Amino acid sequence: MSTGTGLQEPLPLLLQRVLRGAVISHARTERRRVHPPVLHVGVPGGEVRSFEIGSDDDLDLALRVEVLEAMARASLEREVVPLTWLTRTESGPDTEDLAWAAAVGAASGELGVRLDLVVVTRRSWRDPRSGAGRAWSRLRAAEPAG
Repeated sequence: MSTGTGLQEPLPLLLQRVLRGAVISHARTERRRVHPPVLHVGVPGGEVRSFEIGSDDDLDLALRVEVLEAMARASLEREVVPLTWLTRTESGPDTEDLAWAAAVGAASGELGVRLDLVVVTRRSWRDPRSGAGRAWSRLRAAEPAG
């Protein structure tokens, strides 16, 4: 997979390391083979707010935007633009990823900051809009990023 943002620019090395850390954290903390998707807003390894998405949750765009805005406010009040990521199983639905990506775009406009979304699994991260991302066959905490 290529590494880049929705604009196909190379990602800064620090952001690549942060995303790799989010993958490692997800692999270590989520031990269930099948688990619900969880939306995270904040700084991986720092203050993070999480929202577990139940299989019966019927979330339209407006409700997703409200959830995102509420979750992002704590970071924005500290003048930190948070990262938004969705953790899920390896074979999660792309439609759900795209629905959250649309909500992130709408929330960005309403909050006046650029928010981006990545989908994180136990072995990868990916931008659902561009397809850019990174995958590992074996991921160890001591490996250098890149």
